[in-house]
Amino acid sequence: MTHAYFNDPLEHRDPLIFNALENEKKRQQSQIELIASENSVSQASLEAIGSLITNKTVEGYPGKRFHGGADFADIVEQAAIDRAKALFGCEYANVQPHSGTQANQAVFFSLLQPGDVVLSLDLAAGGHLSHGAKPNQSGRWFTIVSYGVDRETGRIDYDNVAKLALEHRPKLIISGGSSYPREIDFVRMREIANTVNATYLVDMAHFAGLVAAGVHPTPVPHADIVTCTTTKTLRGSRGGLILTNREDLFKKLQPAVFPGVQGSAHLATIAGKAVCLGEALTDEFKAYGANVKANARLLAEVLQARGVRIVSGGTDTHVVLVDVSSINLTGQAAQDALSTINITSNKNPIPFDSARPSEWKGLRLGSSAGTTRGFGAKAFETIGHLIADIFAAQAADEATRTAVIEKSQAIVTRLCADFPIYA
Repeated sequence: MTHAYFNDPLEHRDPLIFNALENEKKRQQSQIELIASENSVSQASLEAIGSLITNKTVEGYPGKRFHGGADFADIVEQAAIDRAKALFGCEYANVQPHSGTQANQAVFFSLLQPGDVVLSLDLAAGGHLSHGAKPNQSGRWFTIVSYGVDRETGRIDYDNVAKLALEHRPKLIISGGSSYPREIDFVRMREIANTVNATYLVDMAHFAGLVAAGVHPTPVPHADIVTCTTTKTLRGSRGGLILTNREDLFKKLQPAVFPGVQGSAHLATIAGKAVCLGEALTDEFKAYGANVKANARLLAEVLQARGVRIVSGGTDTHVVLVDVSSINLTGQAAQDALSTINITSNKNPIPFDSARPSEWKGLRLGSSAGTTRGFGAKAFETIGHLIADIFAAQAADEATRTAVIEKSQAIVTRLCADFPIYA
């Protein structure tokens, strides 16, 4: 029995899960991934995430654990901490948050009391659930005031942010989100926070990899606290980070994560974080980051040239936010259309959109996973035309639509074969 427990492969021990995972691997290999929050980890990261350090329980931090046998766990976590500090130029890094949302939750726990006022980007304007959306704990426990974007430009209206700050006197101001495609003026936001003596948090979950690559402004010198995930553009294991240079916050943030909002550290995930943070310190990663931005910009330009409206007129990041109502589609219809040609995307609200997901007019696209796969300018130009073709085909007769689907599927199959992932 013991021998079998330690040696039976997944295929024999649990065929249902084995087959699901094998099919997921085939799906990723045979589809073009354009969901902006997804990416592909390296083989080295996969090995770390699936390593037997997952068996080890630790609470506390390196050198100050509540459990014995943590010598190698300390090496792993300290490496992740040191690499995060070196990568982002900060004096403090907490690598234990299980997700970006829990990193934000820990910040709230350390700084706020229930009912305190938080000023953050509206969800429909590109914000994030954990910044105060009503269904989220942050929206239930705190008084949330939302700022938005200019209706014409699709960019943050900083004058309005300043006005709201003076009117509501928030204790915390948040920048960042899940679908805002433009660079944020961190200097201006810092100035606004200073006028009302608010703490300034930047959630750079989506663009952290671009900051690491040196192709996007860093918020670290301007924010009191920075949070992010290690997936998305950092293309690592799923988890969060908290960064700061404020020494007075070190001792507040440390217990806010453990034991504040979390228990034991997930060491296999932290090992994966350490690997991806090490990879992000290389010149190879810098080239990847530059290509992510260039590919997103090109994708937006191709779609615009084909008559598809891009929110804010373009992108400064990996995110391309598409207003598919400009071609008489809903976000769901656009997502479904792309799935017929093996391109994965997600419906998304755009500024001033309906609150009902079924009525959303947006589609969020991202260049990170495709760039990791090896797609360059030529491939992304092709992808842009594939998207425009299938959108246009939705208004055509069934025979025309079928022909477009078959032709597009063949092109997607060829691109995926030319740029394989994982042996």
